[in-house]
Amino acid sequence: MSYRYMNKSELARLAGVSLSTFSRYLKTRCHILTRMGISPHAQKLPPSAIKFLAEDYGIDIPEESERKTEKFR
Repeated sequence: MSYRYMNKSELARLAGVSLSTFSRYLKTRCHILTRMGISPHAQKLPPSAIKFLAEDYGIDIPEESERKTEKFR
């Protein structure tokens, strides 16, 4: 699966939690994200971070074609 850049709010929505809840989770992974070269204040996360967070938090990231149809529902 290929990952794309995503906003933290979009990732929180896919995880089924509020942005504030997701932000608290991200604070527990701050040291890992910093080592990946990602600022704690970044709003958009790169594909490498999306892959790590999806695997760590158990987030199902839909395929690109599924995301496009979801926007029109």
